[in-house]
Amino acid sequence: MKKFLLLVLVSLLALTFSAPVVAQDECVISFLTVWSGEDELPNWENMVQPFVDETGCRIEVESTRDIVPVLTTRVEAGNPPDIAGVPSFGAIRTFLEEGDVQPLDFLDMERMQSQFGDVWMELGTWNGTLYGVFPRAAIKSLIWYSPSAFEDAGYEVPETWEALLDLCEQIEDDGAACFSIGLESAAASGWPATDWIEDIMLRTNSLETYDQWVNHEIGWTSEEVTRAWEAFGDIVGEENYQFGGSAATLSTNFGEAPCPLFTNPPGAYLHRQASFIQSFITDCPGGENLTPGEDFDFFLFPSIDEEYGTPALGAADLFVMFNDRPEVQQLMEFLTQPEALTGWLEGGGSGIATNREFPLDNYPDELTRRAAEVLQEATAFRFDASDQMPGDVNQAFWTGTLNFVQNTGNLDQILQSIEAVAEQAYSNTVEASG
Repeated sequence: MKKFLLLVLVSLLALTFSAPVVAQDECVISFLTVWSGEDELPNWENMVQPFVDETGCRIEVESTRDIVPVLTTRVEAGNPPDIAGVPSFGAIRTFLEEGDVQPLDFLDMERMQSQFGDVWMELGTWNGTLYGVFPRAAIKSLIWYSPSAFEDAGYEVPETWEALLDLCEQIEDDGAACFSIGLESAAASGWPATDWIEDIMLRTNSLETYDQWVNHEIGWTSEEVTRAWEAFGDIVGEENYQFGGSAATLSTNFGEAPCPLFTNPPGAYLHRQASFIQSFITDCPGGENLTPGEDFDFFLFPSIDEEYGTPALGAADLFVMFNDRPEVQQLMEFLTQPEALTGWLEGGGSGIATNREFPLDNYPDELTRRAAEVLQEATAFRFDASDQMPGDVNQAFWTGTLNFVQNTGNLDQILQSIEAVAEQAYSNTVEASG
């Protein structure tokens, strides 16, 4: 009996020491984004490095330009990313309706309201619940110019659309072009023109009408949309208002378009583009010698109908959570902190913090600080409309603007063509969600 018990004890000890040691689960958070490794992705890695250092978690990034199809495949397979960065709720409406996106009710809502304000809290809310946060944004409603060139020519910054058109006529009389516009962007050519129309839509209609347009609750041939295109035609329908005429507008790359503002004498005096264009301006010939605020500056896209004011048009990165684990919650919490954008900017990225407690002194230059003030003080903000539309409609919108610049007299035909694409695309979206 003693020998038997001894054998049992030896066997148990052998099993104990030969069993493999089970390591604790590694902390890994998956992140799906449209960013690539050549531009924003390194800035993102720099941004989250403090979180990685503090928690020891590893963030696995999957990058794709077709984020909605990839996200759909992963959700249907039961393998969604922990966090996804998407253009807007419009892109993931089906996931919200089916309960795939997790609410952010673990965040301190009093702090969130205080730091982000009504605009960003409302944009992150779906059916009364906060589902998304926006660490950074870009403002698009800017017109760039050279204050020194304006002073030399005796021009004044226009505050209304009528004043802008009067200025263009004055510049034409003086023998120069009012705007330098570049719509060439490879397969995405035309997108800078869609921004013009979106800004005009916000200044000639209510915010509700703008949202209805995005959701195809009003058609492309409606009076509201037609009027916005016609206003854009006040600029691109005039050959002499454009540097090099419409041919140059169609063939000039968007990144090179601001350069004629800084020749001697200026070839043009105005350029409409988002806050990111500052880095392209300094890449112009001699741009390294330009002084921000003196040689180049911006003013807000002017009002058209006074009752609609000057809402901010822009883009922002919406972060939503698909898996409700403690470490994922912790990363979402980190992204809402005012310090979160610091690493992004230190990595060389551009952007404006949506958190109002982000120190203005942390921005790299005076113009970015001013853009941040414009965005933070905006009473209304809307996302780029084309980015929220189905891909086929977006492409038709881009193409339509190119055709319009070629011949503004074809507006009815252009809008009817986009409307036909939209009817099919939104019908398919409804069928897919149903």
